[in-house]
Formats: sequence, C-alpha cells, structure tokens
Amino acid sequence: MRYFCIEKDLNIDALMQREKPVPTPGHGQVLVRIRAASLNYRDLLVVSGSYSRNLPFPLIPLSDGAGEVVEIGQGVRRWKPGDRVVGTFFQEWDAGGITAEAPKSAMGGAIDGVLAEYALFREGGLVRLPANLTFEEGATLPCAALTAWHCLQSGSMTCGQSVLTLGTGGVSLFAFQFACAAGARVIATTGSKAKAEQLRQMGCADVINYKTEPDWEKRVLELTGGQGVDLVVEVGGAGTLGKSLKAVRLGGHISLVGVLAVTGDVNTLPAIMKNIRIQGIFVGNREMFEAMNRAIELHDIHPVIDRVFSFDEAKEAYHYLLSGAHFGKVVISFPY
Repeated sequence: MRYFCIEKDLNIDALMQREKPVPTPGHGQVLVRIRAASLNYRDLLVVSGSYSRNLPFPLIPLSDGAGEVVEIGQGVRRWKPGDRVVGTFFQEWDAGGITAEAPKSAMGGAIDGVLAEYALFREGGLVRLPANLTFEEGATLPCAALTAWHCLQSGSMTCGQSVLTLGTGGVSLFAFQFACAAGARVIATTGSKAKAEQLRQMGCADVINYKTEPDWEKRVLELTGGQGVDLVVEVGGAGTLGKSLKAVRLGGHISLVGVLAVTGDVNTLPAIMKNIRIQGIFVGNREMFEAMNRAIELHDIHPVIDRVFSFDEAKEAYHYLLSGAHFGKVVISFPY
C-alpha cells in the first residue's frame, strides 16, 4: 500500500510517499480501505513541527478519513466487510467526558493517521458514514464537523437563539449549517467580499466583513438589539476572543476551539461581569459523532468542500490549505 509520512524534516515539501504491505487486523481491529481524507489547520502544525514535541516520527499524518471495511479481526462484532465508515479523531473516547487517555489516541498526531491507502482502526474507533454523503464528504466529519457540533451542544443551543461564527473554515461553516438546521439565527464574520457573498448564498443574512468593519463586535450588538448573541463559536484565539466577550450576551456562552484558540493577553473581566461561560472544546467522543450523523441524515446536510485533490497531490493540498484561499474543507480523494 502507498502512504505519506513525516520523517526527519518538518515541512510540507518533506512529506514522503512510501510503500509497505497492507496490514492485517488483530483482535478487535478493523482494516479500512481509505477512500478520502480531509485536512485541518492542526495538520499544518503537525507537518511543521509546531503541534507537539512528542510526536512519534515517522508519522502518517491526517486524522480525518472515510472508507470501506475490507477485513475484520477476531472479536469484531460491529462491522463487516463492505461497510462504509468514518474514523473517529480519538480512537479511545467512546462516551462521557474526556479522559487523560483520549489525547494519546488522537489520529495523525499521537498515533498514525489516514494519509494511507489502508488503515487499522479499533472496533469502537469507527462510526457509520451517513447514507446521504459521499466518501469525500464523510472525510470532513471527524474533526471539524464534530468540533462544531460539540460547540453548539456545549452551549445548549436551541431554536430561536443567535450564534456568532468567525471566518469560513471547516468548523465555522459546519457550525453555521448545524445552527441553521436547528432553527437558530447565525451571524458570520469574514474578511473577504467573495466569501461574504458565498455565505449569503448559503443563506446567512447577517454577514460582517471584519476588514471593513474592524469593530465587528459593535455591529453584532446592533444586529441583536444591543443584547449580544447567545453563543459564540470562537476559533480566532487572541485576535478575537476579546471582541467575542463583548459580542456575547449576559449569561451567554463562548465555545473556545482547539489549537487556534490560544488566548494570549485578553481582558477576561467581561467574562466575570457578564457571567459568561467559556468552554474549551477538543473535538468530541464517538457518542457525539453518532448523534451528529443522525442529524446530518435527517436534515440532509452536506459538508462544504472547496477543492478535492488526488492522492498524489497531497502536498499541493497542504499548500492550498496554508494559502487560506479555501472556503470550507480541503479534501484528498484516493484512487477507487
């Protein structure tokens, strides 16, 4: 089988394509032929050496992949050959709150990922691919979609509430889609006129260009009658958290996302004075993933994919994500 790996040098162009025999599943393991994978900002940090000093190089990158089961090991009962599946970001987080063991099973970081023609998964480390999605669409779900779902669930979002999303990356666009499906009002920010128009075409009536309106938090307050939004999906970190604290209502909720949300010097007094709840979000567990997939099927939600690259164009896919030109997800499709 062919695969890409990060070896000694840490940069996109140092990604190496290698070959090795197809692995055999052991007890409780499932062998999946990967049909598509998608990239996240985390993957740029991993390949540049900025994510962690303790990664087990050589490492097969990427956490998000979808494919079909080709072989099962002894003791496996949940899956059979031919099943269309998606891998979970954390192979060891099935349900409940996060544990110390979960991060040690993060694909494409703590353990090998899915930028390979075949990959082994723990039996409980897979979920069924929603019936309405292609492999390419399904490959976008494990990190970005589940993070967005967890953001909204942690804020107990309900129909009629207001949600603020920042930018047009995968998490923000999934949060927009899920919030709209639940009957919430979404206010979105972007720094691009073209992307603002794309958001409007998706049905977002309230779009703020943060380049032409740098004090966008004031515009959010205007749009909400001076109250502020109920929930913010905060992916900007130090550059936006202070503004998000001003844009959220009294008693509101801010879901603070992943590797982008490094707070830096932020005045947290508004969080106290406004009784704001700030919840750190680190993807989610398999139980959340399965619930999200039921909603995706029910509402026929389709991920926003900007561009699909071939397996041999993996480096180009990384560079495209790095450019920031994308609207939605960047996907790598494997040969069928």
